Amino acid sequence: MLNSWVVMPTCLPTVLRRCHACASGRFRTTGKFRVNANHKLIDVWLLALCVGCGETTKITVLERANVRSVRPELLDRAHGNDPALAAETLRDPVVRRRNRIALDWDGAWRLDTGGTDHLDREVIDVSVRFAAPVPVRPVRLIADGCGLSRAAVERLAEEGRLVSAVRLGGRLSGDFTFTLKR
Repeated sequence: MLNSWVVMPTCLPTVLRRCHACASGRFRTTGKFRVNANHKLIDVWLLALCVGCGETTKITVLERANVRSVRPELLDRAHGNDPALAAETLRDPVVRRRNRIALDWDGAWRLDTGGTDHLDREVIDVSVRFAAPVPVRPVRLIADGCGLSRAAVERLAEEGRLVSAVRLGGRLSGDFTFTLKR
């Protein structure tokens, strides 16, 4: 029987960027946007607060864009401080590269295994699905979901009792399956 696990985000990730006021390297996004129009040009920023001093920084979403070229639903979502738009903005690699930021997902996701009935079985077939592209090590997911240590999961993989088509050592943010034989 195939079990389905889901990796779900619980909140927005922490933004890693140097604060110009206190030299802290972490910002919490509030999910609020600032929209500024100047004649026919518009700017949209996602606001973030420094964890150390509370200073506000702006993550550029749109810069000096022609108002007519911006989709009206995007502007409505930015004006309404849509949390889903904030999450989409942070996941966008173009926005992250342009603003020179990285994301820290520690504590911003959870694993839903659907219960603990799979822990008693001799062979477990699991399909792991990501609700959002959260980069996580598969070894950590398997350890958390099966109630094992990461070293025990790595040992099972070396012994051939943990089999997967993906590499278990690196970070992964896409769906995968594995089979565990105890």
